[in-house]
Amino acid sequence: MNPVSSATERMNPAELRASLSLASVQSLRMLGLFMILPVLAIHARSLPEGGDPALLGIALGIYGLTQAALQLPFGIASDRFGRKPVIIVGLLIFAVGSVVAALASDLWMMAIGRGLRGAGAISAAVSALVADSTRESQRTKAMALVGISIGAMFALSLIVAPPLYRWLGIAGMFAATAVLAVIAIVWVIRGVPDVPRLSREPLTRAQFARVASDPDLMRINFGIFSLHAVQVALFVVLPGWLIERAGLAAADHWILYLPVVLLSFAPMMPAVGWGERRGRTRVVFLLSVAALVCVLLGLASRPQGIVPFALLLFVFFSAFNILEASLPSMVSRHAPAPVRGAALGLFNTTQSLGLFSGGLVAGLVRGTWGDAAVFLVAAGLLGAWLLAASRHRHWPGATH
Repeated sequence: MNPVSSATERMNPAELRASLSLASVQSLRMLGLFMILPVLAIHARSLPEGGDPALLGIALGIYGLTQAALQLPFGIASDRFGRKPVIIVGLLIFAVGSVVAALASDLWMMAIGRGLRGAGAISAAVSALVADSTRESQRTKAMALVGISIGAMFALSLIVAPPLYRWLGIAGMFAATAVLAVIAIVWVIRGVPDVPRLSREPLTRAQFARVASDPDLMRINFGIFSLHAVQVALFVVLPGWLIERAGLAAADHWILYLPVVLLSFAPMMPAVGWGERRGRTRVVFLLSVAALVCVLLGLASRPQGIVPFALLLFVFFSAFNILEASLPSMVSRHAPAPVRGAALGLFNTTQSLGLFSGGLVAGLVRGTWGDAAVFLVAAGLLGAWLLAASRHRHWPGATH
């Protein structure tokens, strides 16, 4: 079938059901993660050793480290043992970690609980199951639905976290995330459609070497690392600048974030759909990376007032959402089906390393050269990705 004409097709009912079901599973898990982040640093001050910046950094960052360490094993296991069993095990580990954190009486125990939450690293298995459940022509749309659900949970967390912290306390919030994980497990069992097992054989060294050394997959992995490193680096500086340069009190930042994040989803599906229909996925992709570079250079120019920040963040999140949906779809299309979980495991490992590295490097750059330098270094990283991505050889549905 012609790739351009196939891109005009709609998702069939089975594909739509699978995509929405898996988006719901990821939503429940990510809501459990996101709604803790706005209040964790505040609550840590009331705990023994909560004033230790290094320990607080460990408690905040250990989730990303354990997730990075286990994304690949979970992805490989999903190839060998099936996607759904691995997802269920990961959600169980996440729930146990939430209970440990809920019972924590000091910051060390809370850090252990957050590390266990990260150990439930199911993103690769979920992405692989989305890929297994959809045709190539519909895969980016399916990934976009998952991305939209995660972004919606981020926006919702900005609203619900403060009142939940007042009503339930941090222990109650962690307990609630354990309940969300259990609900997600039930939904995986009852709501997510089964798909045929693609492989029962263990991954060989030769297969892994091909996946790890494939030039296009390496470019994609560098891209997801860069994208998420920049996302975290942005928020090392941005909250302070919104107070100083936009005149927006810290408690009111959600007034800017919420509409910007929600509106940024509007361009995603039309842009992805146009690229698929016209065989111009390369154009949409590269323009999105270039838009991120322009946003970071705009932020480095030290804007003043809430309107410039709103416009820049709208462009940032619009481009971010397009790339966030496109990258896992590109991995799933390029990697052979029997090793898709392994390829997505590598992909999600580099994503998690980007989350951890972005905050670390941004803090060092800020301390050495100042706030604006963070945006310039981030723009340089994305510029390097733009150059690498321009040499990508296999664009889904491309005719140009």
